[in-house]
Amino acid sequence: MNSFGEIFRLTSFGESHGVAIGGVIDGMPAGLEVNIEAIQHELDRRRPGQSEIVTARKESDKVKILSGVFEGVTTGTPIGFVIENNDQHSNDYENIRNLFRPSHADYTYSSKYGVRDYRGGGRSSARETAARIVAGALAKQALAKSGIEVFAYTSQVGDISLDRPYSCFTSADVDKNAVRCPDDITARKMIELISEVKASGDTVGGIITGVVRGCPVGLGDPVFGKLHARLALAMMSINAAKGFDYGMGFDGIHLRGSEASDIFVKDSDGKIRTKTNNSGGIQGGISNGEDIYFRVAFKPVATILRDIETVNAEGDSVTLHAKGRHDPCVLPRAVPIVEAMTAMVIFDALLLNRVSRI
Repeated sequence: MNSFGEIFRLTSFGESHGVAIGGVIDGMPAGLEVNIEAIQHELDRRRPGQSEIVTARKESDKVKILSGVFEGVTTGTPIGFVIENNDQHSNDYENIRNLFRPSHADYTYSSKYGVRDYRGGGRSSARETAARIVAGALAKQALAKSGIEVFAYTSQVGDISLDRPYSCFTSADVDKNAVRCPDDITARKMIELISEVKASGDTVGGIITGVVRGCPVGLGDPVFGKLHARLALAMMSINAAKGFDYGMGFDGIHLRGSEASDIFVKDSDGKIRTKTNNSGGIQGGISNGEDIYFRVAFKPVATILRDIETVNAEGDSVTLHAKGRHDPCVLPRAVPIVEAMTAMVIFDALLLNRVSRI
């Protein structure tokens, strides 16, 4: 299960403290002009060490394309790429070689496989998501050719949340601050909270909102290929993700059917639209042409720089004091990951849709 997608498909490889991470992208049509600088920009948005509120690990995250691109254009063949790991402090993890960190994959990996890479979590580390960024950046470039835009932003950290809907913001608003919240006043409060939590050796979670604009009608497939189900799978595969909803989501429980229904109308251009968008741009699992919007909840990072009780491989009680460099809040670096996974889902659905009718 190291591959994602049906036609546009990413297979990723590598571990947090291995030589490199990378991937193979299959299904990219020939003829797309590839902007390598744009891919690198997306990696820079995810990379560690970019601000005071993320992990201090220093990785350049420079991508090297190995195949599938010739003279700046995709050839239709598999796109292979690698990103070297340069700043591993594997000794920071020597003290957990025989311990199970609470809320990590240590125990489950060890129980399932009988062996685990304890250095930074190995394959279970969020370092793997850098490979997704490359595939997502390519998908973004392909979607732009069809007038489809994907962006995401931090909408809540702890108890501090935006009080305005996604429709008030654009992609240009996202990267104006370190926490990637499009409202400067709210962003300052979020950054202050993350800094306070970091100083105390603790962590904090929150919510990222994802948006797709310009999506055509008809993406998504019944019954098990519903577009929102594909998005949910993509989002819940991201490290630390704990919840997903779209459109009115869980807030819809407070409404009556008469309040929640999206009434159809014909606009001034003669197109069928909806007066409201409680459905989040998806009805019956298929896009209806309205904006798609959703939320992803992320838990507080499991590694805290405090003493915490756990057990070793023999089941004996021990006290763990974590070492190393860790994010006090995953959200700032998770925003581009949410965008990447969204772009992959939408582009894959777009390709699938081309074979759904004669």
